[in-house]
Amino acid sequence: MATKQPAAKTKRQSAPGAAKKTSPSSRGAAAPRRHAAPRRPAAGSPAAVTPEERYRMIAEAAYNRAQSRGFAAGGEVQDWLEAEAEIDARLREA
Repeated sequence: MATKQPAAKTKRQSAPGAAKKTSPSSRGAAAPRRHAAPRRPAAGSPAAVTPEERYRMIAEAAYNRAQSRGFAAGGEVQDWLEAEAEIDARLREA
């Protein structure tokens, strides 16, 4: 005659006599404080622009300056410095 095997348990049961875990508030202790989520900077603010985005913006502005002067040799550094100042001023205003 075949013996009947117990059905598989679907929920995990704790061992007899094992202590149950309780939350701090149920033990009478104060619940831990949650810190507020860090604020995200507004779009366009200096903190919202990554260094890579800032670099790209400066490169584009420097290119536009070089284009406006007909790509004449010798003004690349000046184009970059003026573009950098322009972009930084725009980011501060935003």
